[in-house]
Amino acid sequence: MTTANLLLPLAAEQKSADVTDWAARIGWVAGLLLFVAFVYWLMRQGWKWRGSLQSDLPGLPTAPDDPGTARLTMAGRYHGSTTAGQWLDRIVAHGLGARSRVELTLTDAGLDVVRPGANDFFIPADRLRGARLDKGIAGKVLAEGGLLIVTWEHGERLIDSGFRSDRSAEHAAWVDAMTSPDEFVTANRSGTAPESATTHHTSTTEGPAR
Repeated sequence: MTTANLLLPLAAEQKSADVTDWAARIGWVAGLLLFVAFVYWLMRQGWKWRGSLQSDLPGLPTAPDDPGTARLTMAGRYHGSTTAGQWLDRIVAHGLGARSRVELTLTDAGLDVVRPGANDFFIPADRLRGARLDKGIAGKVLAEGGLLIVTWEHGERLIDSGFRSDRSAEHAAWVDAMTSPDEFVTANRSGTAPESATTHHTSTTEGPAR
């Protein structure tokens, strides 16, 4: 058999190769994009619906002109807020649902939460209800003890807000400063530091392990 006879079947196979069906491919891509857009729309509608359910939440307080000397400062990330003790019941009203960078400052007046690109807010000292270390909030899960959870009262709600410092070793000092809120508030009103604080480094949230 000559070389020409061997090449003829190969040439025939090349000529008979299927032509790419671009119309079908474009249709699949367009369908996928529509599906993604639909899921995103559903998420936005769910976010708006949750916000409407939380419309009774008052506007967030702002920092006073003179909050006093900083006792502690922290740079890190804000991971969201939930109803206290319910790590999946996210609060989205007034921008509390938006994750962002954060700068925290604890003073005798309270906790100043500054969020570049998102709503800042201030937690007065008499509204602080404690702090703990935990691993999850608002659907975000980190290593055990990787989140600083600050519990505070706003309106008629108890709220958990989750923060993570760029240096996680700082978390313990914040828990020590805010674990005994009554003592902390009394100290703020009298202008003296608390005599003692009980460190609480584990989650006290009831419910299934996260």
